[in-house]
Amino acid sequence: MKSSYTPITTTQAAILIINYMLGAGILTLPRTTVEAVDTPDVWISIMISGLVIMLIGFMMVLLCRRFPGKTVFQFVPEITGKWIALLFSMAIILFFLIISAFEVRVLAEATNLYLLERTPTWAIVMGFMWIGIYLISGGLNAIVRLFEIILPITIVIFVIAILLSSKVFEINNLRPVLGDGFMPVIKGLKPSLLAFTGYEIMFVIMAYMKSPEKGNKAIIWGTAIPTLIYLVTVVMVVGSLSINGMKTRTWPTLDLMRSFEIQGLIFERFESLLLVIWIMQIFSTFTITLYAASIGCAQLFKRKEILGVMFILVSFIYLVAFLPNDVNETFALGDFVGKASIYLFGILPTLLLLISLVRKKGGGKQ
Repeated sequence: MKSSYTPITTTQAAILIINYMLGAGILTLPRTTVEAVDTPDVWISIMISGLVIMLIGFMMVLLCRRFPGKTVFQFVPEITGKWIALLFSMAIILFFLIISAFEVRVLAEATNLYLLERTPTWAIVMGFMWIGIYLISGGLNAIVRLFEIILPITIVIFVIAILLSSKVFEINNLRPVLGDGFMPVIKGLKPSLLAFTGYEIMFVIMAYMKSPEKGNKAIIWGTAIPTLIYLVTVVMVVGSLSINGMKTRTWPTLDLMRSFEIQGLIFERFESLLLVIWIMQIFSTFTITLYAASIGCAQLFKRKEILGVMFILVSFIYLVAFLPNDVNETFALGDFVGKASIYLFGILPTLLLLISLVRKKGGGKQ
């Protein structure tokens, strides 16, 4: 597949970020944040995390706008030199690949538990991957068009499920607010980082935007909508299941959907429907991260085609996805990625921006 493309709009860039963020995090975020905070104030941690991620996204956009038409793999050598840039680029590619592997493994765990109990895990993962390769072979524009279909469906189903789950919601489960002070809220910032991974895709897609000067607008919408969805999810799950009730649940969001039935509708139980919708979101995260890693490898090794690179990377993703022995080790892998994102995308972009300003590298609009 050659790297020809039609420039994407600002709205499409925001949709890419949203679909990237809304992956496995919606299924795991309530449990991981509650374990860290241990108070009903988890929703405050989510709000603060969203604002922090938005600020980091602004720094990324500012850096990318100094090098219009180039991805991070192309402009970092101008800032740091060849060898440091090689290490940085390889770290970013590895990050994208581990995110892909994590999403695939979470998909397999949740699907085996709720949908396809006797289906071999490898069969689920392989089918998932091959469909992803087929989509990516159509290029970035094909990915965007599919995401434009998936996102509205996801939001509609999510809103319906949340409205129906309100019948088991208890506001007292969210009280008292800041009863143990602000320190538990700070502890909840760390586990929410994995759920907000997605903003870093701007390092790649800004090179393909029709109006890169509107990158901040894409970041604002691309971060605000997932933050709102995460916030509503955490509030509803905590309000319905309570803090103590969530500590023993692996998939609290799905358990919330299982806690009620609506008689007379086509779907009386909504956890399967919600899981199917979120499988599409996990698929979105898998495809865009695999695409970004493939673009990175192709540009790093001066290749015009990414299809051959993609097959090699898929093999690596498959091996990493099955390294964890159980669901607890899978979540540990997610925690590792979240910690890595702090340094890779939280600190280094700011350093690169400062170095580029000091060395007067890059001549794009600031």
